Amino acid sequence: MQFERINPLTNEIASRAEAMTAGDARAIADRAARGFAKWSVIGPNARREVLMKAATALEARQQDFVRAMTAEVGATAGWAMFNLMLAARMIREAAALTTQIGGEVIPSDRPGCLSMALREPVGVILGIAPWNAPIILGVRAIAVPLACGNAVILKASEVCPQTHSLIAQAFSEAGFPPDVVNIVTNAPQDAAEVVGALIDHPAVKRINFTGSTAVGRIVARRAAEHLKPCLLELGGKAPLLVLEDADLDEAVKAAAFGAFMNQGQICMSTERIIVVEPIAEEFARRFAAKAHSMATGDPREGKTPLGAVVDRKTVQHVNSLIDDATSKGARILAGGKAASVLMPATVVDGVTAAMNLYREESFGPVVALIRAHDEADAIRLANDSEYGLSAAVFTTDAARGLRVARQIHSGICHINGPTVDDEAQIPFGGVGASGYGRFGGKAGIEQFTELRWITMATQPGHFPI
Repeated sequence: MQFERINPLTNEIASRAEAMTAGDARAIADRAARGFAKWSVIGPNARREVLMKAATALEARQQDFVRAMTAEVGATAGWAMFNLMLAARMIREAAALTTQIGGEVIPSDRPGCLSMALREPVGVILGIAPWNAPIILGVRAIAVPLACGNAVILKASEVCPQTHSLIAQAFSEAGFPPDVVNIVTNAPQDAAEVVGALIDHPAVKRINFTGSTAVGRIVARRAAEHLKPCLLELGGKAPLLVLEDADLDEAVKAAAFGAFMNQGQICMSTERIIVVEPIAEEFARRFAAKAHSMATGDPREGKTPLGAVVDRKTVQHVNSLIDDATSKGARILAGGKAASVLMPATVVDGVTAAMNLYREESFGPVVALIRAHDEADAIRLANDSEYGLSAAVFTTDAARGLRVARQIHSGICHINGPTVDDEAQIPFGGVGASGYGRFGGKAGIEQFTELRWITMATQPGHFPI
């Protein structure tokens, strides 16, 4: 059987994919275990070569990816091509890591004992990827695990099954042994059962999940029943602090990019702009003008910086946040409520802790302007959130910027840069309700290998009994 994904803008069928069952998922996990037995014994340079071919095969599907992302999630061509570019870099970075999976010799108190700490692949890794940056996050779910010698299962998003299937096709073309790279697609109503079956399967040793905090908690609880480690990259409510000595033009550019790139549907999206009072009015004026200049349009035409949001549910959620804020005294400086998935860039000023927009992740093209008395108050406001993924602070005083950044509770903080940023080699992840664990670079090696202690005696032993 198949299920259909509907284009959020046209209401036409965007794609069809196999509606796998829990039984199908268990059979794939069985096959992945066999694939692990083959892949885990292949040398690092051979793994590197196959991964490099996967990056090339991914790039060769550029137009297919653009068409799929535009149809399935309403993305602009620019966002799709950025996804492809960074995803290919992630694969090549993973390829470079194959020879960086090291260990160490540890001094031993026993004469003649060689004591070693070794990192080894763990087995089958389940990667659960979302729809909002589908190529980046689909690739991130599997590339470093493969570099470490694991087999993988990519649990595709029900929102973009074709986009995620294109990733699997590229990796298949690269020449991995059979059953090393696997994909599971399922209808939305079967998601809980399918994911549960995969987490429960004894061959699956670790899980990485990128998505909402609510679902992340469910995944973590299910995995905990089997004592299986998780890497969770969850929601965010990223603050961008603008201090009185900031370069306002740079802050406005970064804030607009962070708030409205991909219609605000990025885990790192700037959701709260915290501005100190002395410059608040001037910043608000410039930022509102910038937001007014950012048009929204049909992503198929490619004429506007903003495309469609993923579904009507997002429209309803963002509209409700705007209604709640304005009913409690906030003012709309740009944009406003929308009647379709083509939502405008919206700026809401005077947001306070009494408003839902202050705390709830919008995951849409709306940003809250919050006034702070001074630097200390700005830091307090930034930390007044359960989330802690990304943050930013703008100041022309480098030492001050570093001091403030160190006081913000987040896994990522940028000084004089946007909250939205990612590179293949950096440790990416959050704290608090934004999850735990780190993707990227050598930090990824720690997540997807097992650290083992192995000793070898070279002299006769002496024991007390």
